[in-house]
Amino acid sequence: MFTQSDIEQVIAGQREQAARRGMGLLRDILPTLPDLTSHALIISGIRRCGKSTLLEQLLAHRGAEALALNFDDPRLAGFASADFGLLDGLITKSGVRSLFFDEIQVVPGWESYIRQKLDEGFRIAITGSNASLLSRELGTRLTGRHITKEIFPFSYREFLRFRSLAPGEESLRLYLDEGGFPEYLKSKEPDILSGLLYDILYRDIAVRYGIRDTRSLKQFAVYLFSNPGNLITANKFRQILGIKTTATVLEYFSHLEDAYLIAFMPRFSHSARIQSVNPKKIYAADPGLVKVASLSFSDDRGRMLENAVYWQLRRRGMEVFYFNEKNAECDFIAMRSGGKPLLMQVCHELTSANRQREQRGLSAAMDFFQAEEGLIITFAQRDAYVDQGRQIQVVPAWEFFTSTYLKI
Repeated sequence: MFTQSDIEQVIAGQREQAARRGMGLLRDILPTLPDLTSHALIISGIRRCGKSTLLEQLLAHRGAEALALNFDDPRLAGFASADFGLLDGLITKSGVRSLFFDEIQVVPGWESYIRQKLDEGFRIAITGSNASLLSRELGTRLTGRHITKEIFPFSYREFLRFRSLAPGEESLRLYLDEGGFPEYLKSKEPDILSGLLYDILYRDIAVRYGIRDTRSLKQFAVYLFSNPGNLITANKFRQILGIKTTATVLEYFSHLEDAYLIAFMPRFSHSARIQSVNPKKIYAADPGLVKVASLSFSDDRGRMLENAVYWQLRRRGMEVFYFNEKNAECDFIAMRSGGKPLLMQVCHELTSANRQREQRGLSAAMDFFQAEEGLIITFAQRDAYVDQGRQIQVVPAWEFFTSTYLKI
């Protein structure tokens, strides 16, 4: 049982911790966050990617006082819906009109409480690290009353600012090796990433969903992290790891994706059924996690580059697919509502050995979408040429990640 003093002490302690951390690196997404009164702002993303820090930056950016509370604090274990009444007393006492809540979805009935505070005219921002829990509960009580934004580990551009580096081949090589989790970049201690992976697999997934076979769950995650950019189906995966049912594989897929550890990119089709039955491409949340979780010891820079491009497109709010027709594959079809698709191939280096394959897949996609421009992203090459009257740009990845002229 909690008292109001208990909650007040937790709030004060968390405020002190935030002050010691400081504001951190200002995130690129910060200026795009809407200032809402009638809607809750939901910020979702993988654990430890900077969601709490972003809320602190938002508070400073808006110049308003807010009551902030992280419900993932061990001192709040057992916080129940009945305890929201105690929190209300502290809100009234503080006089603030803005509320920032981290991981509030761990509390049963939280969505009704948020709806109540919205009706009372409070500005509300929420963070969460499980996409399914947020979306399911928001859909029942907050339909039409929330706007969701995703945040990810540092982008390449943020990585450059954090490390005070210039864009180019050397800094890109570091980014593809180290990734973008802020705490890891500060210390370079691999145990930080190993601990993060453990927390997500066992605390957020195994405990939450009652999974007893944690050994299979870990094997499952390790295999996926070892194969970024590869195609996978649930049935093939079941056979590889010896899991008894396809339904179990699909549940694991869902849990890992909801926790933002893995993303699965579908094949482009106008038919949802065709999208669902075709293999999907695997993308890992961050290069640093791949390094600590993967069993692959090969230095596959091409796959890691493709992995980074995928998440850059997600950061820009694009809907992303791969294209495969008549054995011609194009790595990315990136779309935004009402806009033209952006067609891209990704390879570490464009050579005489792979040029025909890369060009064939890009040309097939350009034919299908009647596109006049295509893009090939490489580690360091820059070039341009014309194919059947259509413009093809070959762009260094570091330039793709930092430039705005690509209109994405």
